[in-house]
Amino acid sequence: PKMKEDNCLHAALICLGMLYYSHAITTEKLNHARPSLHGHHEKGKEGQVLHRSKRGWVWNQFFVIEEYTGPDPVLVGRLHSDIDSGDGNIKYILSGEGAGIIFVIDDKSGNIHATKTLDREERAQYTLTAQAVDRNTNRPLEPPSEFIVKVQDINDNPPEFLHENYHANVPERSNVGTSVIQVTASDADDPTYGNSAKLVYSILEGQPYFSVEAQTGIIRTALPNMDREAKEEYHVVIQAKDMGGHMGGLSGTTKVTITLTDVNDNPPKFPQSVYQMSVSEAAVPGEEVGRVKAKDPDIGENGLVAYSIIDGDGMDKFEITTDYETQEGVVKLKKLLDFETKKSYSLKVEAANVHIDPKFISNGPFKDTVTVKISVEDADEPPVFLKPSYIFEVQENAASGTVVGKVHAKDPDAANSAVRYSIDRHTDLERYFIINAEDGNIKTTKALDREEIAWHNISVFAVEVHKQHQEAKVPVAIKVVDVNDNAPKFAAAYEAFVCENARSNQQFMTISADDKDDSANGPRFIFSLPPEIIHNPNFTLRDNRDNTASVLVRREGFSRQKQDLYLLPIVISDGGLPPMSSTNTLTIRVCGCDSNGSLLSCNAEAYILNAGLSTGALVAILACIVILLVIVVLFVTLKRQKKEPLIVFEEEDVRENIITYDDEGGGEEDTEAFDIATLQNPDGINGFIPRKDIKPEYQYMPRPGLRPAPNSVDVDDFINTRIQEADNDPTAPPYDSIQIYGYEGRGSVAGSLSSLESATTDSDLDYDYLQNWGPRFKKLADLYGSKDTFDDDS
Repeated sequence: PKMKEDNCLHAALICLGMLYYSHAITTEKLNHARPSLHGHHEKGKEGQVLHRSKRGWVWNQFFVIEEYTGPDPVLVGRLHSDIDSGDGNIKYILSGEGAGIIFVIDDKSGNIHATKTLDREERAQYTLTAQAVDRNTNRPLEPPSEFIVKVQDINDNPPEFLHENYHANVPERSNVGTSVIQVTASDADDPTYGNSAKLVYSILEGQPYFSVEAQTGIIRTALPNMDREAKEEYHVVIQAKDMGGHMGGLSGTTKVTITLTDVNDNPPKFPQSVYQMSVSEAAVPGEEVGRVKAKDPDIGENGLVAYSIIDGDGMDKFEITTDYETQEGVVKLKKLLDFETKKSYSLKVEAANVHIDPKFISNGPFKDTVTVKISVEDADEPPVFLKPSYIFEVQENAASGTVVGKVHAKDPDAANSAVRYSIDRHTDLERYFIINAEDGNIKTTKALDREEIAWHNISVFAVEVHKQHQEAKVPVAIKVVDVNDNAPKFAAAYEAFVCENARSNQQFMTISADDKDDSANGPRFIFSLPPEIIHNPNFTLRDNRDNTASVLVRREGFSRQKQDLYLLPIVISDGGLPPMSSTNTLTIRVCGCDSNGSLLSCNAEAYILNAGLSTGALVAILACIVILLVIVVLFVTLKRQKKEPLIVFEEEDVRENIITYDDEGGGEEDTEAFDIATLQNPDGINGFIPRKDIKPEYQYMPRPGLRPAPNSVDVDDFINTRIQEADNDPTAPPYDSIQIYGYEGRGSVAGSLSSLESATTDSDLDYDYLQNWGPRFKKLADLYGSKDTFDDDS
């Protein structure tokens, strides 16, 4: 019924439109007729000739309704010229957009009809040109004129939304009227004519939660305090209807999915009031004890919860951290526990939201608390030393068995088992110390030398007597206290030089000392000369009181010819208690110096050399010796290069000797057709077998037992003999000599293997079996096949 009603309305609109346009066309013809000049004349009242202008042919803007589906072409309008007297001499011509295809004109009456159904949404108007011409001569009677045919719109397009589905978000608990999203529809009909494109929006689904503004399409919330935790997603259907929403209008719909976004409107809550946990006293700090979790229905950052310990007797023993992946509070051990001291602890844990929305602060407080009770479990603990480490001192050179110190450990368990001690021998490889297994006293086993090892770092084990697996370990550092048992010595191996022309009291050397003992038993050093040479006439010593001493010349004038070396003993004492001293000898050489005191030579032979031979002469002699050595080396090298090669290449030298014998005997028993002696080298019979590819440097005499008989017919023995001769010949380089023996005996059971003249030989053998041997023997089968085959081929 609705479709029938729409069709009737559609037909009525078309009829009204045609009446409207017919009235408009008539009005436009009357209002827009334009005059044009013609050849008629009239006289005026005063005898004046008046030129009467003729009325031009009528044209105007025409209209045609779209989607016309009548049986006859729809009349668009009529063109008429004033010069048309109706005698049929004027011909109307139509050209332009759609002329002859969509629009046709009656060339006599000027009526224009539309022959096709028009769609305004495809094309809104057409521009045409009309002209009146003489039917007989086609001479234009009027200039061409343009006119427009407009396609009049009808409501034939429903509204369409930009998207088939929309998605929008709005915070939960939003106020009524909060804008969610705006949906927009468009209508292809003409918005300037009628209400075909006037749209009105309405909501079909989604009430009473949402509403839509009829003119703008804005969707707004319609209920307060919508809770995401109760319902998160809503599906809304919006309709857009044209004709201002009145009956008969066309409509379109779209779906809008609206999701409530989360806000922090729910505080965290623990599902229980007390948590029970346990931990072993052997647990180490950082070990996890247990987990608690407060539930928050909010999501994202609104559901983040942070945990903290706000009260309890275990605040110093335990700590809690937040696992943000699981939103759990992780209780961990902070300090070591002792079951014998305290067996249980209580904690008060708080869970609070990290992000709080001030709009919903009235829903608070956004936190919750819970009690956590932790019981300590007893564990079989190893012994515990009273100190985490020990430091002892012992003097060096102390006698064996000297007590160094004592360590002590006890069993922390209620049983309080006995403890035994031992030294980790990996830390005391030289076994300097021993320990009493029962009381923990550490003693030395030998005298210690501080200068060798100043500190000994050992480890001591403590184990329970009845539980060997319960073991504790403690580091023990033993310092060897220094005693003054090393005398000071020269800091280096000094060697002094004094000039022959040195002046009296001139300093020429500064010395220092070194002591292996500690600084308390070392410096300050005291330098002096021995009492027996304190009045040494040549040199004297001055202590600088800064752990150094200066050596000075006591007299002037030294001579290398008389004495070129002096030994000066020096006594060095340290500052230890009691002090220790040593006598060190300083070697002093007498050298020749220039006027500035620079050393020239310290050898006594220098005077002798200067008397007979200068330095330049010595250099010249050395240069001559080097040149002679170079000449000798060059001569030896050239002589080696001119040595003759081991192998002489001559014109008649032949590297490859090929001897071919094409004689074919009658079989293995044939000894007359060919003499086997010809296969032997005639020169080999005389005992000498020369090679044609080389010239040996010395003669090789083969062994008598390897020489074959001249008339021997045993080919196998003959070949083996020649091979042995070649292998045992020291003059034979590895050159190739090829000899081919084509001898074949007679009387062989197999007969000749040669295929020569086989095709022409009459044979009674049947070779047809070769056909069955496969493709590899196909060629032989073709050559030696049955004679019938050859006869057929011929």
